[in-house]
Amino acid sequence: MDTSQQQTSGTAGPPAPVTQTEAFLYWLKLGFISFGGPAGQISMMHHDLVEKKRWLSEKRFLHALNYCMVLPGPEAQQLATYIGWLMHRSWGGIIAGTMFVLPSLLLLVALSWVYIAFGNVPLVAGLFYGIKPAVTAIVVHATHRIGSRALKNNPMWAIAAAAFVAIFALNVPFPAIIVAAALIGYAGGRIAPDKFRVGGGHGQAHKSFGAALIDDDTPTPQHARFSWPHLLRIAVVGALLWFIPMALLTLTYGWDHTLTQMGWFFTKAALVTFGGAYAVLPYVYQGAVAHYGWLTAPQMIDGLALGETTPGPLIMVVAFVGFIGGYTQALFGTEHVFLAGAVAATLVTWFTFLPSFLFILAGGPLVESTHGDLKFTAPLTAITAAVVGVILNLALFFGYHVMWPQGFAGSFDWISALMTLAATVALFRFKLGVMQVIAASAVTGLLVRLFVVL
Repeated sequence: MDTSQQQTSGTAGPPAPVTQTEAFLYWLKLGFISFGGPAGQISMMHHDLVEKKRWLSEKRFLHALNYCMVLPGPEAQQLATYIGWLMHRSWGGIIAGTMFVLPSLLLLVALSWVYIAFGNVPLVAGLFYGIKPAVTAIVVHATHRIGSRALKNNPMWAIAAAAFVAIFALNVPFPAIIVAAALIGYAGGRIAPDKFRVGGGHGQAHKSFGAALIDDDTPTPQHARFSWPHLLRIAVVGALLWFIPMALLTLTYGWDHTLTQMGWFFTKAALVTFGGAYAVLPYVYQGAVAHYGWLTAPQMIDGLALGETTPGPLIMVVAFVGFIGGYTQALFGTEHVFLAGAVAATLVTWFTFLPSFLFILAGGPLVESTHGDLKFTAPLTAITAAVVGVILNLALFFGYHVMWPQGFAGSFDWISALMTLAATVALFRFKLGVMQVIAASAVTGLLVRLFVVL
């Protein structure tokens, strides 16, 4: 590293080695303050670990991020797992990934209980009345944000339109849309590679903040080098961690029991979460609301609002789905409804995040074997385009349930419509943050409900 680069941080050498205790305390802290969705969480880790602490260089950080971006699952949580694994072996990755999720799980279990137990109290009902329009606007904003990055040419627009028609008009299952998009991307990458090339969404690794503990030219640690025995060991352990709970659930309760079906359903959901939580929400709706009936459509909207206002990955909304399903069905009897909700929430979190850990612990050594760009991005490009159409369908679905709460045969809720419009303007025109919009909408909803009562 040259002198000018070293002066960027005002220090000549790399920082002192990081102990596992120091790393644990950082990941625990991050779990409690990781608001702002994946973009905010990744920015927070970049500021802390690359710029401030210099645990790893800009190039190594972006290389890890590029890998996490092409995986199904929450990329910010996977990035934390990757960095923890690179620094402190498998247990370091497990601790980092777990701490990223655990505070959110505990908080969502508590909030889900308040929601389902006291949801009819005027105070709580008023807050959620205001939150629903904000969530609709947030999903519209997410559609625009992802679409502006993904729909760069006519083939991408065509894929997005086809995905929208497939899920909106034909009710095609979300996994089928993902598979079709991946096949189109694979073929398109060979026929017209320029049309299916991923844009540099995260920039290039050209900055330096001083010598890092794991720098550009730092040799790959021994534990991060690829070996077939290691890959086989991770695969076997991962298979057992999935199979044993599923086998116990099946033997104890039967295949058709709610807990068993939750485990199976959210395992599938974990493998199709390309494009982030917003992309998988329609699939969760198709299964949890329409097929299984674990919760209602309005409850699904409220769950997304709780997920937006708590730290951790947004996909943690699955914990809310699990809690409501377990609680309302009184799986352990009417005297243990909270326990049923908490067990179901923990169960779905386990099956949702287990693949993410396995992807990192098994695939990390393959990624560390080369610091060049990944070459299998054409299917991802097509999948991301399809996700735009899927999220647009989700926005329409939320808008329908917010503005026509009793269906088209019922009355139009013009107050909710105005609040949705105001939240949309706040996000697009005034660039307000998600939590600011939700807070303002919640207070407005409470005032409206109090005014109506009076």
